[in-house]
Amino acid sequence: MSQTHPLTTTAFDLPGYRITKSFGVVRGIIVRSRSIVGNIGAGIQSLFGGNITLYTNLCEQARDDAFREMLTHAGELGANAVIGVRYDAAEIAAGITEVLCYGTAVFVEQAR
Repeated sequence: MSQTHPLTTTAFDLPGYRITKSFGVVRGIIVRSRSIVGNIGAGIQSLFGGNITLYTNLCEQARDDAFREMLTHAGELGANAVIGVRYDAAEIAAGITEVLCYGTAVFVEQAR
């Protein structure tokens, strides 16, 4: 399954496709922390207000990595699509965050 597969959706169906097999829940989990240098840089950015780009980039990268791990998990099961995609995040220790991406792995065929 391609790492940029277009057959992923937060919906529970894919218009123009029919689900022929369900493989169940798939997930990608990433645990990240910012380095001390990153924390100092973000602290300086926070003094000026606005978007703290160091943390924004960290969060975006963690979500992307979790999404790609979910796609890999789906591909290993034989799926060619993932429906019902969701994200969740939790702080598991000070400065350490878990990002979870999950959905239902399915095999779809183009509807006729």
